[in-house]
Amino acid sequence: MYKLIFFVPASHLEQVKSALFDAGAGQYQGYDQCCWQVLGTGQFRPLPGSTPFLGSVSRLETISEYKVELICAEHLIKNVLQVLLNVHPYEQPAYEVYQILSSGDFG
Repeated sequence: MYKLIFFVPASHLEQVKSALFDAGAGQYQGYDQCCWQVLGTGQFRPLPGSTPFLGSVSRLETISEYKVELICAEHLIKNVLQVLLNVHPYEQPAYEVYQILSSGDFG
């Protein structure tokens, strides 16, 4: 099992979550579409050569973004990441993946 964490502008939150849920992320035992999310403020400055979703090259930008955390089965993680990259509006979305261990993983 893995935990996927990503940041997405508020305008695309439901679209991105829905695509990831359709790909099988956010499922655990008898539940689906499970995630945790919190609203915050993202900051970035596009460098020359980039094509930003928002803002202008060399200008510092801030945007309301959600941090979303959800789980994903090991056999689905590669596809789920590809879905994230395909549906996310950013040229380079920020995301993290962590392997989840349970009590059974410790001797």
